[in-house]
Amino acid sequence: MRIIKLQAITVQRVHVLHCIAYFVVFSGTMWSAGCRHREDAVQPPPPTVDVSLPVEREVTDHAEFTARIAAVESTEVRARVSGQIVAVPFAAGTLVEQGDLLVEIDVRPFQAELDTRMAEEARAAAQLSQTQIEFNRIERISPDSRTAHEHDMAAARLQEARAAQAASVAAVQLARLNVEWCRVVAPISGRISYKYVTTGNIVTGGIGSGTLLTTIVTVDPVYANFDVDERTVQRIQQLIREGKLESNEKANIPVWLGLAADEGFPHHGTINFVDNQVNPRTGTLRVRGVFPNTDGALVPGYFGRVRVPISAPHDAVLVSDRVLDTDQGQKIVYVVGEDNKVYVRPVRVGALHNGLREIADGLKSGERVIVNGLQQVRPGAAVKPTLVVMPAPMTQTENTTTHQAMTLSDH
Repeated sequence: MRIIKLQAITVQRVHVLHCIAYFVVFSGTMWSAGCRHREDAVQPPPPTVDVSLPVEREVTDHAEFTARIAAVESTEVRARVSGQIVAVPFAAGTLVEQGDLLVEIDVRPFQAELDTRMAEEARAAAQLSQTQIEFNRIERISPDSRTAHEHDMAAARLQEARAAQAASVAAVQLARLNVEWCRVVAPISGRISYKYVTTGNIVTGGIGSGTLLTTIVTVDPVYANFDVDERTVQRIQQLIREGKLESNEKANIPVWLGLAADEGFPHHGTINFVDNQVNPRTGTLRVRGVFPNTDGALVPGYFGRVRVPISAPHDAVLVSDRVLDTDQGQKIVYVVGEDNKVYVRPVRVGALHNGLREIADGLKSGERVIVNGLQQVRPGAAVKPTLVVMPAPMTQTENTTTHQAMTLSDH
């Protein structure tokens, strides 16, 4: 009976050992199968991103300001003599030439005055002639046969006659001017305003106080006045001192102008005046540009935008604004290296040039910059780059697209 119990216990222990061994073998098999499954798993492909090469070209930094168009010459046409207006032959708002008749004042009283003055001049001339004859006769008499008083009186009468004759000549000239001023002509060429007075009205003449008849402004060329902030003025002056820029006294500084309805800055001119001091109330310096206006598009009084160069031409690396990102206040771009991995480049940005942002520091020429797919990348990750043209508005004048295509073909 004891032997049978021992045999039963032994059988049970053997069964337990078999179960443990089976569990260990099964667990090892499952672990090995799991490891092989993870090792054999297919890795996802790297994300596809669009990359572009930075655009390289010569650029110039510019600053933009608000300007007001003004006429080079502007004049008020006023009456110089008093009288009744008999004709106003000009058409309001039209172009007039210097010397064109604008207003005609009744000339009859002034013509009568001129005739009177001319008659007085003739009488004074005759009186002078008679006095001259008398003086010459006394001069020929021997000093022993005449008195000093007679000679002195003759000389005085001659001098008086000459003065009277000079006064009459001046009176004739003044009367003739009054007759001429009855015909009011355009003092300059330009566009004339409306008629302040019409036929039949009485006007008052005078120097500076005469009745205002109309106004005229020149139309070609025109001025554009604008104010430059103090910081920009100091930057430009520093560049001039360093010899990197020339002052307007030594060179024609270009300036571009655009109106509210214009696309860009289609009007080209030059700076012809810089004020001698900064306005202490506004902290700005008054500057003026002059622009040709053959088509009459620039009307005095218009507001506009001017674009002024504030640096010398220099070579620059340009990218689209969409490639820029920010990391803790620092502007960065993502580039793809030769190993097709993503790298971060902290950069210092400059001005915007025709839709492209200048990278002043941090990006090298020829580096592939990620322009699309930024959400899929992280530093150090592998990507599949596709080379595309740098996306940005571009102008035909700078031929940016052609330059970019040539650059891509070289790579």
